[in-house]
Amino acid sequence: MAQWAGRTAVEIAAAVRSGQVSARTVVAEHLDRIAAVDRDLGAFVRVRAQAALDEADAVDARADLAGLPLAGVPVAVKDNIPVAGEPMRSGSLAVPDVPSARDHPLVGRFRAAGAVVVGLTSLPEFAIFPFTDSEFGVARNPWDRRRTPGGSSGGSAVAVASGMVPVAHGNDGLGSVRIPAAACGLVGIKPGAGVVPAEVGADSWGGILENGPLATTVADAAVTLGVMAGAEFEVTEPARLRIAVSVKPPGPGLVIHRGLKARASVCGDLLAGLGHEVTRDDPRYPLWLTPTAIARWLTAPTADAEPYLSVPALQRRTRRHARAGRLARRLRRLDGGDRERFRLAVAPFFDRYDVLVMPCLAWTCPAARHWSDGSWLRSAVAALRFAPMTGPWNIAGYPAASVPSGTVAGLPGSVQLVAAPGQEALLLGVAAQIERAAPWPRHPPGYDPAG
Repeated sequence: MAQWAGRTAVEIAAAVRSGQVSARTVVAEHLDRIAAVDRDLGAFVRVRAQAALDEADAVDARADLAGLPLAGVPVAVKDNIPVAGEPMRSGSLAVPDVPSARDHPLVGRFRAAGAVVVGLTSLPEFAIFPFTDSEFGVARNPWDRRRTPGGSSGGSAVAVASGMVPVAHGNDGLGSVRIPAAACGLVGIKPGAGVVPAEVGADSWGGILENGPLATTVADAAVTLGVMAGAEFEVTEPARLRIAVSVKPPGPGLVIHRGLKARASVCGDLLAGLGHEVTRDDPRYPLWLTPTAIARWLTAPTADAEPYLSVPALQRRTRRHARAGRLARRLRRLDGGDRERFRLAVAPFFDRYDVLVMPCLAWTCPAARHWSDGSWLRSAVAALRFAPMTGPWNIAGYPAASVPSGTVAGLPGSVQLVAAPGQEALLLGVAAQIERAAPWPRHPPGYDPAG
């Protein structure tokens, strides 16, 4: 058994800071782990083996080692933000295989905190779909390799769930951190608007996309979010809260799996048992919300794909999505007013309640396959059925988190926690209470580094 692969980021950083282990040893063991299991799972599109070892040596030599929050921690970065010296392909063969000249601000923050980027993770082309397949391969859920790990940050979720790294970067335009976190039994956090630098693609999906962490524990998610935000998020026991539990879909015609509804109810009962005031109540979802979310999904990645429409390597499915996005752009004007309108609609709900508990997914994970080989319509219908629960909170710009909760149909269950702007620390506190009261397995049995 590897000594450090499978440990939490908090444990690893403390051991490296104290001199118990070197960053090089930690990184080398995780690189061995990646080499051993990723051929079955497809988490990485690029592994930085020698570069990561060299960077680990640099961490070990730092004069400020004792103060680094992620000292020696191996991290994975989704392949749609730049890492200096590495090509950024955004899940597409149409994007030139040219090394990036600079680090994204988050990569710079990871490095400053002592973390070591061991590789770049897979995503669907231009992060469009909530399942992770591209011309680089198909990512598979380590809880059941026949199923998708979700998306679009699916490679990052697979890397964390299988113990290849303790924490990973993802980004979330309409749920792309929370969806794979829910599918793979992880904690995933989408911070509120402006908390973490975005700067993804042409315009960060029209300003609704946020970067966030995926982790196996709340403490790891908190320290990683803190590094990403340039702030510290202390996980503290919350006072008695007003909590609403809702299993209402955010739009007409959407159906939620009864097992996923049950997880929200169970979580509500658990929180009531911990002393919170828990009520069944639903936010007021305006009728225009679902059409707006779909229009955002159609138009936002179109800006990223448009420069490559003449490149033969661009997927047929992406071309059709871009065409649909252009049509939606002509038919529906989308601007910052949608955010303000939705915030006004849900503000009275969050005046009454501190936290909303609801399902994170609407249905169980679809198959892991090359969805891009089929029709765009088939992918679109599967995406809407699987993952319509998260997008509203990107439109609102509210912080939201996915937290593991039991099992559903043989895969990890989950709940989504939502709070008003500025309440990331509150969500972390509630998530930590859930973790203590109903702990979840950090890794699936077949991919637990502890054996």
